[in-house]
Amino acid sequence: SQGVTESFGAAVSCLSTSHLSDEVIRRSKRMILDTLGVGLLGTSTPVFNTVLQFSQRQQALENSKVWGRPGLSLPPHYAAFVNGVAVHSMDFDDTWHPATHPSGAVLPALLALAETLPVKPSGLELLLAFNVGIEVQGRLLRFSKEAHNIPKRFHPPAVVGIMGSAAATAKLLGLPSAHSIAALAIACSSAGAPMANAATQTKPLHMGNAARGGLEASQLALLGLEGNTQILDLESGFGAFYPDYVPHPLAEVTPNSHYRWVLEDQNIAQKRFPAHLGMHWVADAAIEARAKFLDKFPNADLSQIKKITLRVPSSRYVNCPLPQSEHQARHSFQFNCCTALLDGEVTVDSFSESQINRSALKEMLLKVHLENPQDNHSSFEKMYCEIAVETTQGETFSARCNTFYGHWRKPLSHEDLVRKFRANASTVLTSDVVEGIIYTVDRLDTNQDCSMLWSYMHFNKHVMHRNERRYSALA
Repeated sequence: SQGVTESFGAAVSCLSTSHLSDEVIRRSKRMILDTLGVGLLGTSTPVFNTVLQFSQRQQALENSKVWGRPGLSLPPHYAAFVNGVAVHSMDFDDTWHPATHPSGAVLPALLALAETLPVKPSGLELLLAFNVGIEVQGRLLRFSKEAHNIPKRFHPPAVVGIMGSAAATAKLLGLPSAHSIAALAIACSSAGAPMANAATQTKPLHMGNAARGGLEASQLALLGLEGNTQILDLESGFGAFYPDYVPHPLAEVTPNSHYRWVLEDQNIAQKRFPAHLGMHWVADAAIEARAKFLDKFPNADLSQIKKITLRVPSSRYVNCPLPQSEHQARHSFQFNCCTALLDGEVTVDSFSESQINRSALKEMLLKVHLENPQDNHSSFEKMYCEIAVETTQGETFSARCNTFYGHWRKPLSHEDLVRKFRANASTVLTSDVVEGIIYTVDRLDTNQDCSMLWSYMHFNKHVMHRNERRYSALA
């Protein structure tokens, strides 16, 4: 019978655009638009600027565009790296179940590679390669029960993301089955990053490294480099990342067969503000409790709050009582709860230095008490958040969030997703370029040339303005 690795290699090689369903195309276009938007927003962050400064030391014959940096290109694997870092730099990118951020490791690698190909792919070919990368991640995650929970040891994009990047770029390169297997094997030797670096500037590098490592793996496989042909079958192979790893071969793919994609059965969560997914349950519960409090006491001072009890899953890396940085704040149940109580919302600006250091927030953080009920499982599929706000007058206002707006059970509407993209992209791009990306992604499945996509991503209205001022001064 066909082995696990052999079945993955065959699927990567044999899946074609005819296997894409309308629902997979619709959902993946939403993922692409969202990823491009958070990536553009991320080009303003310190971590992006640091890795860009490092990557500019590299030179190559082939180059791909850096998002939001007109005139600046890098070797394709370094363009994939810095653009991948941008996507995850604010933890604003999509999340899947079992837990990972699926798009950020795949899309930057594909766009960097596509730009260098002698024959540019059609939009449908890009969508196919993207979905192959997403599919490989989803299948691998389902071989472990541990992977269904909020991660404790390895950051999933560094484990399955790099495999998805390798599969996607192998597909775009048109690698045959044996070479696709080699790409997966090579990528596996660069996989893995510890969760200890969550809530630090290093965490976004996990995404960038996954995008870069997968692209490098497929390019090395193209040149004939080989790896273990059973890499996905073995406990000492990909199984090294999961103690309960039980893999199964994929169903055979033929030109005329129907293929059931994981994305058809498992939708994606897309965030309303840039923080760890668990923070979205907390924010929605806190906003509801705040509304109840102000409904009864319209002119009340929130300093009258005496105690705040949060009932959330046990997860050490998002239990950060007194965050000192934006990255810690994005991974703090306490911070996002207090921000939502004080402001009635959590936004991009909530994680600025001035907002983190305001005295009202710091005073409220000291009133938060965490509880971890046994029935509140550390899983993005099963978790909930309960909040109880006690006042100095002895009143208690409670709320519970089982499913936040943006979760795969309650996905963002098309209008709200486009609104999020416009808000993120317009920090870097002019309105006509923003609308150009929306138009291009919406028609990706019928577009014969998607090169405008990476051309649009290269613009930056602020850089253009500086150049215009410099030229007018010279005149």
